[in-house]
Amino acid sequence: MNFEARVDDLENRVEQLKNSVTSAAHENHEQLQKRIDKAQADTDKALTDAKQQATAAAGKAQSSWEQARTDAKKRLDATKAKAQRRAAGVDADFAADDADMAEADAYSAIDFADWAVENARVAILDAIDARVTADEKRAALV
Repeated sequence: MNFEARVDDLENRVEQLKNSVTSAAHENHEQLQKRIDKAQADTDKALTDAKQQATAAAGKAQSSWEQARTDAKKRLDATKAKAQRRAAGVDADFAADDADMAEADAYSAIDFADWAVENARVAILDAIDARVTADEKRAALV
């Protein structure tokens, strides 16, 4: 498996995220709604792709990965629902509270992403070690 290519792809997606956040800071509500809808669609596609890849891989770690993806999907659905409720119109105090909660959710998502990256690092190192060990044992048989 080419872990370096996958990590490079992840790094590129983080760079795209940074650019998107910078651009979004200067957009109006309608533009942001379109951006949110596109991000939701992209995320749904990424989750589907990840599920297909996980299904093709060994099943040992799949249950915890499935749970993490399910949790991520629930968080994204909840975030989109909050954005739709926000669009329905509310008073200024409620809107400020809602913005505070949305920012807290965003920080939580960043924390989750940080955990996911660290978890990926450990999983990749473990996979590399498992492959090296298997190759060494196979070579010892020859």
